[in-house]
Amino acid sequence: MSNDVEKYCSDYMKFLAAAKTERLAYAEAVRMLEAAGFKKLESAKDLRPGDCVYRGYHGKTLFAAVIGAAPAAEGIRVVGGHTDAPRLDLKPKPLYEKGGLAYFDTHIYGGIKKYQWLTLPLALYGTVVKKDGRKVDVAMGDSPGDPVFMISDVLPHFGKEQLEKKAKDLIAAEDMDVIAGLGSTAKMLERKYGIEADDLLSAELEIVPAGAPRDVGVDRSLIGAYGHDDRVCAYAGLHALIELAAGVGRARRRTSMRFLPKTGAVVLCDKEEIGSVGASGMESSFFENTVAEIVDRQCRMARDIDVRRALEKSQMLSADVCAASDPHFPDADSTGNEAKLGKGPCAIKYTGAATKSGASDARAEFVAEIRRTMDDAKVEWQMGELGRAEKGGGGTISKFMARFGMDVLDFGTPLLNMHAPWELASKHDCFHTMKAYRAFLAH
Repeated sequence: MSNDVEKYCSDYMKFLAAAKTERLAYAEAVRMLEAAGFKKLESAKDLRPGDCVYRGYHGKTLFAAVIGAAPAAEGIRVVGGHTDAPRLDLKPKPLYEKGGLAYFDTHIYGGIKKYQWLTLPLALYGTVVKKDGRKVDVAMGDSPGDPVFMISDVLPHFGKEQLEKKAKDLIAAEDMDVIAGLGSTAKMLERKYGIEADDLLSAELEIVPAGAPRDVGVDRSLIGAYGHDDRVCAYAGLHALIELAAGVGRARRRTSMRFLPKTGAVVLCDKEEIGSVGASGMESSFFENTVAEIVDRQCRMARDIDVRRALEKSQMLSADVCAASDPHFPDADSTGNEAKLGKGPCAIKYTGAATKSGASDARAEFVAEIRRTMDDAKVEWQMGELGRAEKGGGGTISKFMARFGMDVLDFGTPLLNMHAPWELASKHDCFHTMKAYRAFLAH
């Protein structure tokens, strides 16, 4: 494995360790952007080729761009991923006691197999907003010396009846409650964070797997971690954009003035795992409002139709993971169209379910253009689809972007164990995903 791959994956693993929630992913992304010289979009009165800006929303969703030589009104190139991941959310009134134990009452966020979360060490992250507006950040379970949390399961000696159930019924969703201690939890939270029970009414607290990403395999060719879906693609897009911004900066200093041909942008959004709804999801107006802000700063007499035209002329790679073929479960594969670990990122022309329900289905002309771009940049990539027909399916943010009329293609990293507490990605695939996004943005 090359030094470039190892260096990139080492940095990615550090990002994953710091970005256990969408709020933390946002904060880490902003830190990276500002360190690379990106400025807040609202601070820019006008925009010129080579300018690097970002706009955040609710501390969860982010748009970053390097302004290109052509006006944004002629379209932009976008890599769009998401930073939320399946997890357990604490309910508004989460603390209760039962049989001498204190529990956090939870609600499932996103698609999970419930049994996979039993008896694992878990961590607690989130933000509590007190009535006076003060924010208190909570992080417990990953720092040295931290306690962790767990969901209990019945022991095998008493589990005969449980084992006769279907896997989905091994534990009820309402029983996915996390052991918080032996009754002193509320006092401990107040002592450690100054949080009272009523403050939890205005909180966003999440239960996620504890532990940092790890190398997997004797050859260390894989990364095991929580949140690959979809931070592996979100980070790749972010890294690619920052690299391109650095290249533009170097060119400026040499006065050669080489700019991206079109504005290149990365969107890191929230709420994808529950349908992209809400103010910070891709069904909101955040994306088109941000494009309008950019167009306005390049053309003060911009009209609504100019923004609509910019959106329609844009192109996007929907940067979301795909399912890698698992040799132990061949019945899930679409024969000859399955993605394989170690073969690079996978382009998927359509997602959806069964009869392409919910798919944007990229047009052949755009797929051909992406083929040329990847091959010219010597990106190792593959083409596939999301499993056998009528076996299941899934969706990404592509359909929410395609509604503007822009060309969109799903293109992301293959994973094993998708949506499990610990997912598996190939280091080779992670690196070439970043190369693919960099080639697309610079094309």
